[in-house]
Amino acid sequence: MTSTQDRPAGAGRPALMLTLATAGFALNFWAWALLSPLGPLFKDSLKLTAFEQALMVAVPVVVGSLGRIPVGALTDRYGGRIMFPVLSALTALPVLFLGLAGRSSLLALLIGGFFLGLGGTSFAIGVPFVNAWFPPERRGLAIGIFGAGMGGTAISALTTVPLVRAGSVATPFLITAAVLVAYAILAAVLLRDAPDRTVPTEPLAQRMRQTLRLAVTWQASALYAIAFGGYVAFSVYLPAYLKTGYGLAQSDAANRMAGFVLFAVVMRPIGGWLSDRFGPVRVLVGVFGAVAACAAVQAFSPGLMPLGTMAFLAMAAALGAGSGAVFAMVAMLVPANKVGSVTGVVGAAGGLGGFIPPLVMGALYGGLGSYALGLAALALVAAAALAFTATVAKRSLQQHFRVEKAGV
Repeated sequence: MTSTQDRPAGAGRPALMLTLATAGFALNFWAWALLSPLGPLFKDSLKLTAFEQALMVAVPVVVGSLGRIPVGALTDRYGGRIMFPVLSALTALPVLFLGLAGRSSLLALLIGGFFLGLGGTSFAIGVPFVNAWFPPERRGLAIGIFGAGMGGTAISALTTVPLVRAGSVATPFLITAAVLVAYAILAAVLLRDAPDRTVPTEPLAQRMRQTLRLAVTWQASALYAIAFGGYVAFSVYLPAYLKTGYGLAQSDAANRMAGFVLFAVVMRPIGGWLSDRFGPVRVLVGVFGAVAACAAVQAFSPGLMPLGTMAFLAMAAALGAGSGAVFAMVAMLVPANKVGSVTGVVGAAGGLGGFIPPLVMGALYGGLGSYALGLAALALVAAAALAFTATVAKRSLQQHFRVEKAGV
């Protein structure tokens, strides 16, 4: 079934739609990450334990990751034109709650954080929305540009604490809520779904079963859990690693982490563009080869300047490019009316994949007093991902192209 929605004059241009979707993704991710920078402040003011602080930060991340599964399926059905403004307006509510009344207890923070997780599901709206607006040969770059909206977490990291110092604890929440409401209004007015968007007619439960039967769902989930999960893990754990392993001051470690994040964000659309030109398999083989090599080098704890810094920046570039390449592969292999559903599952795998490495690194350092074994394990996982990409993922793409060529 094809949407018959008419496009108003001046609307419906792919570049404008991509810009609006990327902005919506970045703004919702900004909201999604608001609690993390304030963790130490709430720990002191509410006398939280280290576990309670970690739980407060983890709740919106887990909800935002798992919530992508139903949100992606709903986007297939209702389209980004409806889902983006609705989600942005709904996300503004817990942001307001946390800014005005939700900071009085751990329970209030957990409730607010649970609903704040809505912002993290915005990724599953944008991928099928952007995918429908661009031809196959340009989708890798377009989805990569959209994926750069994950830099919204960097906005939160860089602005939240300064806004608290300039005003009060409520200030970043109130500003973010106002921006989300403004975006929701703008999106409701300007966003349009692609005129040839394929709308599924099957019930939601049936579509989810079909999604889970697709081999590409599980293949892309595994690869994204390593590529994007690795990015998430380093963005969370790198400051602690640099402070403990190299004796850096907290501010210096945080600045280096911000550089890692921004480099990965910039490389994501480049990974999509390279996938359009050379194919996602070649890009992912290079990505995982680079991660394996750099992790192996870093396992020997080289000096931070220049070798250690070069290794981490190379890993940032590879993980960012790899995240873009995985969704270029999704755009190639997934039927148009299932892109949202598959994106939800794959996005959830990527978000959850970022939790395991910091736990492993922390446990290994606590038991052995060294990060070497954890980095060696990362090198092995990346090498396994390279082998998986060069065999299983490559066969899936070859089979897809054979079927297309045969006109089936």
